[in-house]
Amino acid sequence: MSLSIQRIAIKLNKAAEKHVRKGHPWIYEDSIAKQSKAGDAGNLAIIFDQNKNQFLACGLFDPASFIRIKVLEKRKNTPIDKHWFKETFQLALEKRSALRTEQNNSFRWIYGEADKLPHLILDAYAQVLVLKLYSSIWIPYLAIIKEVLSEYSWIKGIVLRMSRQLANQLDNIQEGNLLYGELENESVVFLEQGVKFLANVVQGHKTGYFMDHRHNRIDVASLAKDKTILDVFSYNGGFSIHALAQGAKHATMLDISKKALEDGKANAMLNGLEERLSCLAGDAFKMLGQLRTEQKKYDIVVVDPPSLAKQKSEVDVALKQYAKLARLASKLVSPNGLLVLASCSSRVSAEVFFETIETALDKTNKRLLKKTYHDIDHPITFQEGAYLKCVYYRLD
Repeated sequence: MSLSIQRIAIKLNKAAEKHVRKGHPWIYEDSIAKQSKAGDAGNLAIIFDQNKNQFLACGLFDPASFIRIKVLEKRKNTPIDKHWFKETFQLALEKRSALRTEQNNSFRWIYGEADKLPHLILDAYAQVLVLKLYSSIWIPYLAIIKEVLSEYSWIKGIVLRMSRQLANQLDNIQEGNLLYGELENESVVFLEQGVKFLANVVQGHKTGYFMDHRHNRIDVASLAKDKTILDVFSYNGGFSIHALAQGAKHATMLDISKKALEDGKANAMLNGLEERLSCLAGDAFKMLGQLRTEQKKYDIVVVDPPSLAKQKSEVDVALKQYAKLARLASKLVSPNGLLVLASCSSRVSAEVFFETIETALDKTNKRLLKKTYHDIDHPITFQEGAYLKCVYYRLD
C-alpha cells in the first residue's frame, strides 16, 4: 500500500527552529513564520531552515491543536511510507525485547513521541494489540499502520481506541472497533512477570491496564512476603495481586470505583489469591481518615492516585492533596513498615513532588529508600513526556 499525503512547506521563527534542532517534537502554532498553504489533519509538514532553505524536520500537521506540528523525523529527509512505519515499529519492538519473555507478554510497544509516533500509543496484551490515538493526524495512516502490524504473525487482533475528545470529533470511526483479526473476549488475559491479569481492551480505562508501574509493582511485591498491604487508589489491583503472588499475608484494595474493585477480585481469582484479598469502596481521603480512627495498621501502604493536576491551574491544589495523602497514609504504616507514594501528574515535576512529600513527612521518623521513574517501555525523550515518579520510605 502506498500513501498519497498532501505536503506543506513550513518555515519557523528562529526560536522555534532552535527548539527543533535540540530535538523537541512539538511545534506550536505561533512558531510558524511561513506556510505554503492551508493544511488538513495528517498532512506532511516539511520544515526548512531559514538561512539555507535546507531540510530541518518533517511532521504531521494538526490544524485543530495549538501543537500545530508533531515532529516525526529530524535532520534526515526520509520518506514517510510503509518502509518508514515498518522500521519505526520494529525498532521500538527491539527496544522492549527484555520485556518479551515467557513470564511477561504485556508491554507498551509505542510510547508516542519517544518512539517517533507522537500522540499514538500501542500496547500489547498477549496476542492482542490496543492502538490508542490522541489526535486525528493518524486517521489517514490507519490502513498502512494496520497493514504493517498485521505482518507480525503473533498478533491475533488489533483494537482501536481513541481519546474522548478525538472520538467525539469523528463520526465514521467507532471507539473500540476491531481494526484487524479476531477478539474472542473484550477482557484479555495476559501475564505480567508470571502473574495473570485481565485487560478490557474495548471499554477499559486507557487501554485496559496501567503498565507504567510494572517495575514498582514487582519491587513492592519482592518486599511483601508475610506482610499486610493497603493498596490506595488500587484500580484493578496491580500492587495487591503482585504482593499476594509473592506471599503477602493479606491485601486490602481501596478505590472509589466498585467496578475497579470487582475487576481486582477477578484478577485475584485468576491467580487463586482471592481468599487473602479484601476491598474497600470509597473516597480515599475519607477512608484513610476512617482507617486511622479504627487504628488500622499495615506493613506496606501504597498510594498511587490518578492525575491530580491535568491543568497548570490545578497544580497548587494537587500539591496540597499529595501532602495530605502522605500524612494520612503515614499514620497507617506499622513500625518499620514501607510507605510508597506515586504521582502521574505531568504538570507536577518530580523535583517538586519529592520536595512536597518530604516536607509533608518532616515530623515522621523515616528513611528514604529510593526514588523511581518510568519503566523501560515508557522512555522519556523530552521534558513534557515525563510524568511518573515514585518514592519509597521506611518508617520507624
